[in-house]
Amino acid sequence: QVQLVESGGGLVQAGGSLRLSCAASGSTFGINAIGWYRQAPGKQRELVASISSAGRPNYADSVKGRFTISRDNAKNTVYLQMNSLKPEDTAIYYCNNYYIKLSWGQGTQVTVFS
Repeated sequence: QVQLVESGGGLVQAGGSLRLSCAASGSTFGINAIGWYRQAPGKQRELVASISSAGRPNYADSVKGRFTISRDNAKNTVYLQMNSLKPEDTAIYYCNNYYIKLSWGQGTQVTVFS
């Protein structure tokens, strides 16, 4: 079974950048569409960006133009480049299969201060 592990979060000033990584184990990774999700305190988990197995991206309106999702199937990794970060981007970020969800991992904390 594929397992996904998130990393790359941190504390950053508004306007700054972070790059998150989602590393997967399992030989089926390359055929899976992957999503980056986030959950802010007191809010529901939301989809931030997704990428198809062919590399086609989609973004939530709130991050469009600021975030870029990409994948390297040879490295079994999906990335989320986050630029022009805002305090409202503060959340725990998770990755998961887009269609058939795996158990959620621990995520990686992103905190943006003004």
